[in-house]
Amino acid sequence: MAAPSRRLPATLTTKFHSKDFTEVLRRASIVLGQMERMMKFGLWVALLCLACSPAMAAPAYLDDRSSPEQLVTSLYNAVNRREYARAWDYFSTPPSADFATFSKGYEQTDEVQLTLGGVSSEGAAGSIYHAIPVAIRARDMQGNWNVFAGCYHLRQVSAAIQDPPFRGLSIERANLRAASTDNPDEALPKSCGDLPAVSPADALRARVMAIFQSEQARFCDWADRFENGEVKAQAYDISFRYSYDAADQPDRKVTLFAFPCSSGAYNTSEVYYLAEEYNVITALSFAAPDHDYVYKDPDESAKLKRMTLRGFSAQSSLVNSSYDAATKSISSFSKWRGIGDASSSGTWRFFEGRFILTDYLVDPTYDGKENAFTVMKNGKLLPVKVP
Repeated sequence: MAAPSRRLPATLTTKFHSKDFTEVLRRASIVLGQMERMMKFGLWVALLCLACSPAMAAPAYLDDRSSPEQLVTSLYNAVNRREYARAWDYFSTPPSADFATFSKGYEQTDEVQLTLGGVSSEGAAGSIYHAIPVAIRARDMQGNWNVFAGCYHLRQVSAAIQDPPFRGLSIERANLRAASTDNPDEALPKSCGDLPAVSPADALRARVMAIFQSEQARFCDWADRFENGEVKAQAYDISFRYSYDAADQPDRKVTLFAFPCSSGAYNTSEVYYLAEEYNVITALSFAAPDHDYVYKDPDESAKLKRMTLRGFSAQSSLVNSSYDAATKSISSFSKWRGIGDASSSGTWRFFEGRFILTDYLVDPTYDGKENAFTVMKNGKLLPVKVP
């Protein structure tokens, strides 16, 4: 017996196509048009909200009591992130009558930029006392900037004489007043005590050095040569601006540190650290293309059959590298063997707080000639044609 037909009657089919389907299309077109207008309107509202909001994205979280500089930096990191309870807790003596008064004092503060001077320290009766010059540039919710300057006084009670709960380095008091200049560097006090101050640059170098030796001792042959001055790290100050920075906002500053790591017969290696805003110190990694090489004669590796880009890797060190302050770029040239006929080289340019790979060449043939392929030029990958 034949299976029953699932086709609609011809009259229904004809009626649907001639009328209902046309109506469905008409209504769908109306709905889609309304949706498009709503999406465009929503996008404009979102953009207007972004434009009218004075606050940018919150800075990365920083909670560090390892030094006076880091503690004061952490304090203003908490202020910029609106984490007033954390800011309050950095003080051993309450900075205001109560927490409500303290947090209310920052109600109209949109952003605080911090400038630190050199720390003065002395020990007495189981404690170490620190004083640090501070200048802050604060912007209110109406976009007005004001500069304040003064001193922060901190205390670290010896851990050996404490009972639980342990209390780390804390702020005892702060004395800040409105400055007569709008330049934080000019407003910054020269010192806050009778003892000679350690310059911020020397203090930063010491912190970066300690991190380098802690992280790289297992990998860098020269990690133990810095203490006696046999090998020195190079430091480079870099000024830059983000694309969203206001025209009246001063340039941002970071410091690049280059550490010799190891050396061989014809190559040296270097590792780099970047001291960023809020004294955040980061070990740098560098993007580099990763290729698969196929040779016409695998035993000689002199003539290339093809090379294929597999992706990108991150390198924690560079070979025969150097920093060029004029172009704000780091260049590397790695010899695959002594005569340099096989090699790879790259350039990483500093852009908006990061080093970005812009140029890369590779010569994978051991043929006694320097004939590198340009893999990337000015940030664009190029097709490689193997002869």
